[in-house]
Amino acid sequence: MQVPILKQRDYLIASIQAALTDADLLELRDELMKQVGKFRSRGVIIDVTVLDVMDSFAVRTLRSIAHMMKLRGADTVIVGIQPEVAFAMVQLGLTLTGVETALDLEEGLAFLDDQRLKERQVKGAPKRGE
Repeated sequence: MQVPILKQRDYLIASIQAALTDADLLELRDELMKQVGKFRSRGVIIDVTVLDVMDSFAVRTLRSIAHMMKLRGADTVIVGIQPEVAFAMVQLGLTLTGVETALDLEEGLAFLDDQRLKERQVKGAPKRGE
């Protein structure tokens, strides 16, 4: 199953629509790697709201996607982890260490916007509206 990837400003948004096989997750990883370079994206949001289960392969793959994107210059945020999924992940010792998470798409976009603003301030670029 192909995951739709939308471009929104400097960001890519991958919205998972149904449970994914291991091969689907690897295809998502590869496609995100291509599109981050193609569009020079500064951030990636992966929406997992529809997933009611995340196994160890899915968690490892999402974590590796986030680390790969960082190496390509893009921050990654995983959004929409359901309460039951979070509970099961903790019980099984599955972590997204080093990966940003947010409650929903809106918070994920806000996080990426904040990251971009911090980058501009560090580089001495003018803030928005200046």
